[in-house]
Amino acid sequence: MFDIVSPEAIRSGDATDAYFDRTVAALDHAGRDPHVVAEVTADQFPDGGFEVFAGVEDAAELLSGLAVAVDALPEGTLFDGGPVMRIEGTYTEFARFETALLGFLSHASGVATNALKARRAAPDASLLSFGARHVHPSIAAMVERSALVGGFDGFSHVAAGELLGREASGTMPHALVICFGPGEQEAAWEAFDAAAPEGTPRIALCDTYTDETDETLRAAETIDLDGVRLDTTGSRRGDFRHIVREVRWKLDAAGYEDVEVFCSGGLGPAELRELRDVVDGFGVGGFVSNADPVDFALDIVDVEGEAGAKRGKLPGRKAVYRTADGEHLVVPDDETPPEAAESLLEPLVRDGEVVAEFDVDAAAERAATDAERVGFDEAE
Repeated sequence: MFDIVSPEAIRSGDATDAYFDRTVAALDHAGRDPHVVAEVTADQFPDGGFEVFAGVEDAAELLSGLAVAVDALPEGTLFDGGPVMRIEGTYTEFARFETALLGFLSHASGVATNALKARRAAPDASLLSFGARHVHPSIAAMVERSALVGGFDGFSHVAAGELLGREASGTMPHALVICFGPGEQEAAWEAFDAAAPEGTPRIALCDTYTDETDETLRAAETIDLDGVRLDTTGSRRGDFRHIVREVRWKLDAAGYEDVEVFCSGGLGPAELRELRDVVDGFGVGGFVSNADPVDFALDIVDVEGEAGAKRGKLPGRKAVYRTADGEHLVVPDDETPPEAAESLLEPLVRDGEVVAEFDVDAAAERAATDAERVGFDEAE
């Protein structure tokens, strides 16, 4: 048995903090179960620090079957304050699901936000998510899907691909070359070429034993290459940009202008910006998979039609808009919005049925469009 909470435990509400069990028991003992409005927020007021809303599909699945009405921002929407989700119903109907709900939203939104930062740092490059090895395997599909929402082109995890209906990407690790030994790199590249399915890009790893330029040219002479990948360890990397430019120069000089150059290994937005004009694509790992979760909280803001909330939280139902100039606007629900403002909260669950549709490509397009409208991450 692995240390994994089962889907059945999550669906039943057992994936909860103990005090929610105590709360439900106390309310039941007192014969009290008020009709409430609760909101999920990270920041009460917009602050300009935009993040990407993700994890909505799992959240909808969690809340399906409950006698609640749920509205939420569409997946991929950028937000910087105010509610991203609103739940209305009797409190005990959803109380025990708060822990799992916030977990679904918080972790996925953090990953998607860092993925969008990487995409904005290298807007024209191919980006693949290589970070599944840094997280518990039970959440690999969440990481890969959230990376797609943030604008990545693909990912490396096979099981996640089966779950998401996407083919995993990847060619060879250093281990393949090392299994053939020093001086036998050509044999490793030939074995990969012979065994890989038709349609798999022939991208050779070219930094295992000797200089990157040496292995690159040897690989190009050995098999019909689509590209080379440089994954040089940081302790031996030196000036990575110079290495990449030298590889490109020698490939071109030898007549291999069509061979592309890909880089991976501990890369984040700063490295992507530095290399994006000399590299065709990147494998990005820990920067995306290890993203800090967004610090969402769920708070009751209305009880039996009366606005109320704990100290530090804003009472009452709220509406959320994107204004014509890109502002994220949060106002009381009964306030008239500015002209041409777009309402962002949309129906998610009604009478136990999920009424929203989910499309990861549409979510990625939404994130990209919102990023342009709000000037996401321009400071970096």
